Amino acid sequence: MMNEEKRKHFRVDSLHLLNYVYTDDSSEEAMQGMGRTLNISETGILLETHTPPISVGSIVSLTIGFEEDVVDIKGRVIYTNEGKNDMYESGIEFFDINAEAKAVLGKYINAFNAQ
Repeated sequence: MMNEEKRKHFRVDSLHLLNYVYTDDSSEEAMQGMGRTLNISETGILLETHTPPISVGSIVSLTIGFEEDVVDIKGRVIYTNEGKNDMYESGIEFFDINAEAKAVLGKYINAFNAQ
């Protein structure tokens, strides 16, 4: 039986450094650090970090650099896994993305797909 792809948007492999800030239920900063993207789509990323996320459902503010462009995006942790080499992976679904950030993401994904 073949495994069906359930994602609405194609993900591209991506290794970009980013800054993240997790907030708790009271919107107070709970943790911040650096991580990297493992893959990215128009609606989310797979984030790799040295520390585990707060929990599924946590809100995270991301600052991601794409060559000369930097975007700020908010998302929600939808799942977490223990990755390789004592790293952690978190699936982040974007929920607050402005038009400029969406355009940068689209440009980056289109350029990657054209290669």
